[in-house]
Amino acid sequence: MSRPVEILVDADACPMKEEIYKVAFRHETPVTVVANQPIRVPKHELIARVTVTDGYDAADDHVAELAHPLAVVVTADILLAERCLKKDAAVLNPRGEPFTKDSIGGAIAARALMADLRAGAEGAGGGPAPFQKADRSRFLQALDETLVRLKRQA
Repeated sequence: MSRPVEILVDADACPMKEEIYKVAFRHETPVTVVANQPIRVPKHELIARVTVTDGYDAADDHVAELAHPLAVVVTADILLAERCLKKDAAVLNPRGEPFTKDSIGGAIAARALMADLRAGAEGAGGGPAPFQKADRSRFLQALDETLVRLKRQA
């Protein structure tokens, strides 16, 4: 049996949950929100919340297990993105930038380089830049376009 087009959210640190719900409602697309701790989600038939508590990577493991070719996975976690891409899911980061099979290797290498720099230099890093209005617009557009593309494939 074929699975429906759906949105899977690595939700613990996702700043775009409200935007995801708005797009999902417009497209009548189910959303599964996966987190390591209970989080608030709208009470709506399209929204399912899964709380996993049995380990450091439990939420990532659950999202990766659910990923499939008609799923859009929203995550900032590069290693989770790689796992989902191996299952042919579409993957977006919260800034609306897609992870692809062609780009994931470079993203993993950059992640490793930054980890090495942080480990070797006191005060290095600082995390990602704060979200801007343009990031939200880019995310909304990318999610909308991805859902349209997947629905055509379904």
